[in-house]
Amino acid sequence: MKKTLVAAALLMLAMGAAQAQHLTGAGATFPYPIYSKWFNEYSSAHPGVEINYQSIGSGGGITQVTKGTVDFGASDMPMTDKALAESPVKLVHIPTVLGAVVPIFNVAGVSDLKLGPDVLAEIYMNKITSWNDPKIAKDNPGVNLPSDRIIVVHRSDGSGTTFIWTDYLSKVNKDWADGPGKGTSVNWPTGIGGKGNENVASLVRQNPGAIGYVELIYALQNKINFGEVKNANGKWLKASIDGVTAAAATAKIPADYRVSITNAPGDTAYPISSFTYLLIPMKSTDPTKAKVLHDMLSWIIKSGEGEVTSLSYAPLPSNLAEKVLQTVYSLQ
Repeated sequence: MKKTLVAAALLMLAMGAAQAQHLTGAGATFPYPIYSKWFNEYSSAHPGVEINYQSIGSGGGITQVTKGTVDFGASDMPMTDKALAESPVKLVHIPTVLGAVVPIFNVAGVSDLKLGPDVLAEIYMNKITSWNDPKIAKDNPGVNLPSDRIIVVHRSDGSGTTFIWTDYLSKVNKDWADGPGKGTSVNWPTGIGGKGNENVASLVRQNPGAIGYVELIYALQNKINFGEVKNANGKWLKASIDGVTAAAATAKIPADYRVSITNAPGDTAYPISSFTYLLIPMKSTDPTKAKVLHDMLSWIIKSGEGEVTSLSYAPLPSNLAEKVLQTVYSLQ
């Protein structure tokens, strides 16, 4: 009897080991707070499943998933047609949440600040170099702006957050569009670099006079002031879940989900908003691992979306979520 029980226990352990799956992912820091929450919750509800996600920036995530060194990637920047065609691993974009990129600042005695499109572009082009510049003062009557030099902070790594920021600047300022342009990395005219949203937030907090750009949750968690931005309809807005949702409301979403929603029209649309994506192989050489990955994706869409507002992200619109779920079901 004892031998039978021991044999049964060993069989159960062997089955558990066979079913255990370790998924690896890498990429965007923009959604890391919600991804960390989701992956921990999914693993807790599915014993034997471990998910290791490296928050290394969108550029790094794209590189690793196209080389096949991780099971999935993550990026705030949709991959280009050329990048998708050249990738040895054929990928599909799965939008997960929407978020806002905000201009954070550390200005002595100032907690509220309006930062217009041209002002942001000219600060990052080193044309506006002090906080009491007349162009900043014009948008902020009554604010006691110091003469402190502006310390520009940007990302040093390949970054989807940088893509969102520069995509926006390219839409609102011709000199920026004709100069640095948009991308996960650009030739910055000025400034100091930080790796990841976390380090940009840290550099701005540590340096009086600094300005930077991060995903909204990083500003809130680090208690860093962030400015109002003028949207396409001329309305001044601080980033919010409602503003991000409004930015997505008018977007025409293509079948492959790759879309930019920066500078979206509408009185309530926050102008520096974006989807973020998981990059998923269309076919896998490991069917068991693929099954777990696809189940995790469907769990995110059906259950995880209900948790995103607690971390200041906006959920996928319900009609889009249903389409994304059908895409997940179609994966092999």
